[in-house]
Amino acid sequence: MPGILVRNLDTEIIERLKARAQQGGRSLQAEVKIILERSVREPSMTEFRKAASRIQKKLARRRHSDSTTLIREDRER
Repeated sequence: MPGILVRNLDTEIIERLKARAQQGGRSLQAEVKIILERSVREPSMTEFRKAASRIQKKLARRRHSDSTTLIREDRER
């Protein structure tokens, strides 16, 4: 499996990574691997905004009920 070498990290960053690794019961190597894997799997902010925009457009065509009425009915029970 290919490896990655990251040079010139601030000491503070390394210490924080070590602390996170220790809290998770992992090695520094395993912690960095998990962080990188998660960051690549999660959608980027651009992807998130595009998805949100699609949802907004889809919902804009629909007629929505007034939740005020539902809340009042629930309170009166």
